[in-house]
Amino acid sequence: MDQITSENTKAQMRKGILDFLILLVISRGPVYASDILKELKENEMIVVEGTIYPLLSRLKDSGLLQYVWQESNAGPPRKYYSLTSKGTETLGQLSATWKELNKSINSLIKNKD
Repeated sequence: MDQITSENTKAQMRKGILDFLILLVISRGPVYASDILKELKENEMIVVEGTIYPLLSRLKDSGLLQYVWQESNAGPPRKYYSLTSKGTETLGQLSATWKELNKSINSLIKNKD
């Protein structure tokens, strides 16, 4: 696999699990969008700012997230996102799916060696 194909494949894999990762970050408690971005970047899940806001809107429109406005010490009020009960349920389903996929992939990798 050449470098261009490899990078594209990695980007597509990351994109495919981004909803799951965002729900995971938010599941720990109300969080501001820039904090979600920061945590994803710290964990080498490179996301650009222009990508996360449409995803948050889509997840909210799907009933998985809600937000509240909170005053900020530095500037205008901020949206803090949290999971709805549907979001918590969806996260549980995605976690189970991830565990199954991880087990299958690790088995395939082990059998390759």
